[in-house]
Amino acid sequence: MPSLTIVNRHYPPNPGITGESAWDLARYLIDRHGIDVVVVHIERTYDGGGAIRQPVGETHGVKTVYAGKNGLLKLIAGLLDGFLLIRRALKVRRGPLLIMTSPPMLPFWASLLLWRTPYWLWSMDLFPEGFAAEGKVSPTNALYKWVIRQTYRNAPQHLIALGPRQAEHVRQQYGKAIPTTILPCGVLMHQERDPICPPWRNPTDGLIYLGYAGNVGQAHSAGFLESIIRHLDPTRFRLVLALYGTKAEQVLQAANGKAGIIRLPNIPRSQLHYLDVQLVSLLPEWTHIAVPSKAMSAVGSGSPVLFCGSPDSDSYVLLQPAASLVDISQPIDPAVAAFLANLTPEWVVAGKQVAGRVAAGLQQQVKTAYVELADLVRADSSSD
Repeated sequence: MPSLTIVNRHYPPNPGITGESAWDLARYLIDRHGIDVVVVHIERTYDGGGAIRQPVGETHGVKTVYAGKNGLLKLIAGLLDGFLLIRRALKVRRGPLLIMTSPPMLPFWASLLLWRTPYWLWSMDLFPEGFAAEGKVSPTNALYKWVIRQTYRNAPQHLIALGPRQAEHVRQQYGKAIPTTILPCGVLMHQERDPICPPWRNPTDGLIYLGYAGNVGQAHSAGFLESIIRHLDPTRFRLVLALYGTKAEQVLQAANGKAGIIRLPNIPRSQLHYLDVQLVSLLPEWTHIAVPSKAMSAVGSGSPVLFCGSPDSDSYVLLQPAASLVDISQPIDPAVAAFLANLTPEWVVAGKQVAGRVAAGLQQQVKTAYVELADLVRADSSSD
């Protein structure tokens, strides 16, 4: 029977977007193609986003060495977890090994330990580059440069990337023309839409609802949201904030006492379409290293996006023409002010129509990628 082994830190029932992505691929391969899927993951919970789902496939949980909240101990545990995942995967694997990029050093261990075992790489957030982007280590640090060399020494047989720009970046790092499948993250085949207007929105007030739902972490711009807050006209707009992450408190403090701002603990995915424009950001040092799934989820829900980041980011490239750009290399305030000044109900109606077309195109891209991967799994099985 054709088989595939997926290796990742997260997997349902634990939430987390990388685990949810692995689950979605596994479900498709099992249901549509009868492919045997094995998943090796860490037995732990995760405080981030993502839906709670029941696992599919044959799962093998690996106990983490530390499941607490201490930052340094979590970092050390993440380094060791990658080694433990690869070691377990080599024992239970069937078919190709599909290595994801969480925990952060998993690709490093794959490069070191899989010299005699061909593997595929599914690039989500890229590490160790992410450590440098976060400022945890200098790019000129000797140990960091050694880890980078080792990580990109042993190239995968096949690459699954979140977008064409990230794919180009990863291939340059390996110095090889690796066969590649583009698989955007955060694109759902069946986006649930609650028909009942949520209590945070008044359907008769005639206002435009902007929203940021999700992580405001190291990769994101608090300054962008603070600029939106400064320029918000409460007679025309509402700003819905459902935030978590390292910079969330900073943004919420800037919103204190401001009219027109609605704070929520979270927004269910089924209610995202009640936001007229969704806000997404990515700092320039994270371009290609991360591709926020929130941007894809926003357009998938039917909302156009205002993206603050680099025009070379896949979050902007993939979402054309449903994404408007605030170029983060330029002053943010004038761009935000101009966008809001020109934002009208008519623009929102047209923008949602465009977002629907872009979402359909992304869904087709995901379907094409899934079929391509199923064909690769079958081809690998027939060659054994």
